[in-house]
Amino acid sequence: MHAEVIVIGLGAAGSYAAWKLAEAGAGVIGLEADDLVHTRGAYSGESRLFRAAYHEGAEYVPLLLESREEWLRLQQAGRRRILHETGVLSIGSVDAPQMARVRRSLKHAGVTHEVLSSDALRRRYPQHSLITDEIGVLDLMGGVLRPEAAVSEIQRRATLEGADLRGNQRVGGLTEERGHVRVDLEGGETLTAHRAIVSAGVHTPTLLPHLAPHLAIRPIGLTWFCPEAPEDFTPDRFPAFIRDLRDTHIFGAPALDGALVKAGYDARFGTIGRPADLAAELTREQRRGLAADVHRLLAGLPPHVARESMHMDIYTADKRPVLGPVSERVVVGTGYSGHGFKLTPAFGNALAAFATGRKQRHDLSPFSPRRFGS
Repeated sequence: MHAEVIVIGLGAAGSYAAWKLAEAGAGVIGLEADDLVHTRGAYSGESRLFRAAYHEGAEYVPLLLESREEWLRLQQAGRRRILHETGVLSIGSVDAPQMARVRRSLKHAGVTHEVLSSDALRRRYPQHSLITDEIGVLDLMGGVLRPEAAVSEIQRRATLEGADLRGNQRVGGLTEERGHVRVDLEGGETLTAHRAIVSAGVHTPTLLPHLAPHLAIRPIGLTWFCPEAPEDFTPDRFPAFIRDLRDTHIFGAPALDGALVKAGYDARFGTIGRPADLAAELTREQRRGLAADVHRLLAGLPPHVARESMHMDIYTADKRPVLGPVSERVVVGTGYSGHGFKLTPAFGNALAAFATGRKQRHDLSPFSPRRFGS
C-alpha cells in the first residue's frame, strides 16, 4: 500500500501531524506500536502542565502561544475538556536564574502574569510551606492539559479527515529508496510513501540509529497524594505549580478529580538502555524520598504516595527537541525531553510542514538534527 506520508508513532505530536496532513488533503497512514491510546506513552498520566512562563528560554514562547490557541480551538470544536485554565505558579529564590528566565520570557511575550513577594505568596497560597526568600510568578495563561483526552480527540479528528490510523503495528525497518520510503512491518506487510515522519518517542533510536548517540531514555515516576483537606487543592484555589528549593525540584497539579493531588519529580531517576528496561514501579527508597520532599514542601499532603505510574521519555543532552528532516524523505520529531506535550500543536504543525515542504511559522533552526553533525 502507498501513501503520501507515513507517520511512525502516534503519540501526541505524531497524531497531530497526521491530523493536519489529512486535513490538508494528503493521504496519510499512521502507525502506532501499541494501542492508539495507551497508558505507556510519554504523554500518559492524567495531566500535563501548560505554561507560557518558560524558564527553558524565551524562544519557546511563540510556539507556546500558538499551541495554547490551538488547544483551546480543539477543545471548543470537540467533545472533551482539554485545558483547565488554573494558571501555573513558578516558585523559587528571587536570585535563582530560572526565575529570572521565567520573568524574562513573560515580559518578552507580553503574557499576563503576577509577581508575588514572599509575604504575598505565603498569604495567598498557604499550601506551599517553607517559604523563605522565595517569590512566585503566576502565569495566568497557564493551566493543566488532559493528555489522554487530547490525544483521543486529535485522533478522532484525524480519522474524520481521512487518515488511516493503525494501532499495534510495529515497524521492523525504515528504508529510503529512489523516489519513496519503504516501511516494513514486523507482521510482514510492506508500506511505501513519498515521505515518512518518525515520531516514535523512545523507539526512535532503533529506527534512526545515527541519532541514538544523542538520545537517552529516562524513566519518569508520576505520583499522587490524598490531601487532608481536599477543598484546599481544588483547581480554583490551587494552581498548577513548579517549585525549586535549593536542589529539590517538584511540580504538580490540583485535584482534578476532587480526590488526589498530583505532585512529584520530573526525570531524576537516571537512564535506561531500552524501553523494555522500564521498571514497573518506583523502588521503596525512591518513593519514600519523593514523598518526604512533597510532604515537606506542600502543607496538607501526607508523607506517603496514594497512587503512582511509571512512564518514560527520550532526552537530548541540551534538552532541546530534534525537529526536522534527516534526509530527503524522512522527517523526525523526537527528544522532547519531558516538555513536549504542551507544545504538541506547534510541533505537530511543524512536522506536517516539513513533510510537505510548506514554509514554517517559526525559526526552528535551534532544533535541527543537523546540530549533531548527522
